[in-house]
Amino acid sequence: MQEPKKKVVSRRQFMQLSAFATAGVAVAACGGAPAAPGPEAAPAATTAPAAEAAPAAVPGQFNEAPMLAELVQAGTLPPVDERLPTNPLVMPVAEQIGTYGGTMRRGFRGVSDRWGPTKVQDRGLAWYDTELNMQPRLAESWEMSEDAKEWTFHLRQGTKWSDGTPFTTEAVQYWYDNEVQNTDLTEYSTGTNWKTGAANTLLQLEVIDDYSFKFIFADPNPLFLYKVGRASPFSPGHYMQQFHVNLTEDNAALEAKSKEAGFESWAQYYTDRGYWYMNPEKPSIGPWISKNPLSEEIFLMERNPYFFGVDAEGNQLPYIDNVNHRLFDQPDVFNLWITNGEIDFQNRHVTIANFTLFKESEEAGDYKVVIGASSGHQALQLNLTTKNPRLREFFNKRDVRIALSIAVDREDLNELVFDGLFTPRQYSPLTSSPQYYEKLSNAHIEYDVARANALLDGAGYTEKNAEGIRLWADGSGEEISFIIEGTADVGSPDEDAVQQLIKYFAVVGVKASYKYFERSLYTEHYESNEIDAAYWGGDRTVVPMAAPIIFTGQQPDRPWCAAWSLWKLNGPDDPNGEEPPADHWISTIWTLWDQIAAEPDAAKRDQLFTQILDIWAEELPMIGYLGEAPAPVIVKTGFRNYIAGLPVDDTTGDEHLLQTETYFWEDPENHA
Repeated sequence: MQEPKKKVVSRRQFMQLSAFATAGVAVAACGGAPAAPGPEAAPAATTAPAAEAAPAAVPGQFNEAPMLAELVQAGTLPPVDERLPTNPLVMPVAEQIGTYGGTMRRGFRGVSDRWGPTKVQDRGLAWYDTELNMQPRLAESWEMSEDAKEWTFHLRQGTKWSDGTPFTTEAVQYWYDNEVQNTDLTEYSTGTNWKTGAANTLLQLEVIDDYSFKFIFADPNPLFLYKVGRASPFSPGHYMQQFHVNLTEDNAALEAKSKEAGFESWAQYYTDRGYWYMNPEKPSIGPWISKNPLSEEIFLMERNPYFFGVDAEGNQLPYIDNVNHRLFDQPDVFNLWITNGEIDFQNRHVTIANFTLFKESEEAGDYKVVIGASSGHQALQLNLTTKNPRLREFFNKRDVRIALSIAVDREDLNELVFDGLFTPRQYSPLTSSPQYYEKLSNAHIEYDVARANALLDGAGYTEKNAEGIRLWADGSGEEISFIIEGTADVGSPDEDAVQQLIKYFAVVGVKASYKYFERSLYTEHYESNEIDAAYWGGDRTVVPMAAPIIFTGQQPDRPWCAAWSLWKLNGPDDPNGEEPPADHWISTIWTLWDQIAAEPDAAKRDQLFTQILDIWAEELPMIGYLGEAPAPVIVKTGFRNYIAGLPVDDTTGDEHLLQTETYFWEDPENHA
């Protein structure tokens, strides 16, 4: 075992340095911890919460950014009153009404890291408030039928795309007719957000008028509102139709353009043109629009002059003019940008293991390290569907998974790599989550080498070689060995953690090694089920029923059951998918989730979800080691309306829960 490195900060010191307790007070109004969500968010309310009344849409009542006012004065842009809907979304602000202008600087790792830029603005028909309840956003209101099979949405009249074209139900109709039902467009047609039941039955669309539409499901779908928080069931057909083989006036020209752009089919070209971050010409509905492709070194985003939101004083949002994402290859480069004061607002890629570095550089970099509550976990995925027959048999033995859990001293791992900032636990809902379940959180986390060895012996792997590594039980004399893949760079804290796991595994006679892959290659591996094991944390633990995909094995980049996941997501035609055995416990998980997804009663949903967590506590589908770390967010001095203590989770947009449109600079002239 490696000697622990010199500890630079203890957990207690961390709390003192970061003022974590006082940050929590700011959010919770009492107590020293970040505000915990109340009861389960209530997306199944039969009607939307009443939206704050917006100022009347009369000339002169709304205000706009100076850069837009100049365009209006020049006659190249309509007045703000004509660009906003009749009832614009009024966004609450966390601290105060903001000021216009400036640029927000962030970092990203390339096209495969697109989630950094997209989470800045991929909020849809509804979005969370600070209590994690869904509130109206692009949709002005909605109703759910008593049986939860019908959802009726009402759009904001007068909303426009970024090119000034009216945003109406025509965009929903186009999406439904030409994208989600077109099997050539697999990016659109294979998604599960729009389907229900074991048969994956696609919803039906009923357009009521220009601003109201109804989704009709074959099965009850009380949790549907969660799915339109970040997913968008609409498309700018007035623009996209030129790339669609059934709608273009010249198929030959489309085919030629597709080939010229390097694509094998019109469908691939269409999909590429549909990514707003790759195609600056595509009209958008978000607060910022792209000015160049994400594939360039600096990805530029500029305010959308037609954005549909305002603050309480009628100022059209967003406050900030531009958002720039700068490409980096190595974490050390990004960390240097932070300490040099070149990152304005970011949690993504800001690791808690570097807290001391960031904290000590606050004054020099002119920023603060603001603390949120991380949903992430340090976790190992043993692919139960690996193509290696001997490994598949090995990984599918529950006692093997338990052995590789209790073979690790979590307290030592925590201190050695993360300075004690995490909490030993399995992958499970956070203690602040309405679905927190102590039984799973604490399942098989005790450090017990003797029992781990006994379990591996009992599983049939008793023979060892001269180095103490166990041999396969087939008499081949070959040692048990597997590769753990991941996207954690060499020398990073996560890579340090997995290397420590490997040492713990060796103590009980199991040989493993770690191999780094750039994310696009890692994606190729899990999508083809060419992966034996992975080390990637688990998130989506704040409101787990909003995105249960890790718990249900439907998040293939956490490949604890890659082939089963592909089969479940893509159907039997996926050549890399595989139907699980009929009596396997994952089928029970899927059955339980189907019941949850159709159950209108929140208490019954909780009971059913607990049964899924019971299976996890029993089977350990994915082995968690550490979780519940504080989440550091870099916030430049003068950057306002982001507050401490909030959850940082994929489901809630990470550091963008409070709606990035409302963030602003006190001194925008110094951040142009």
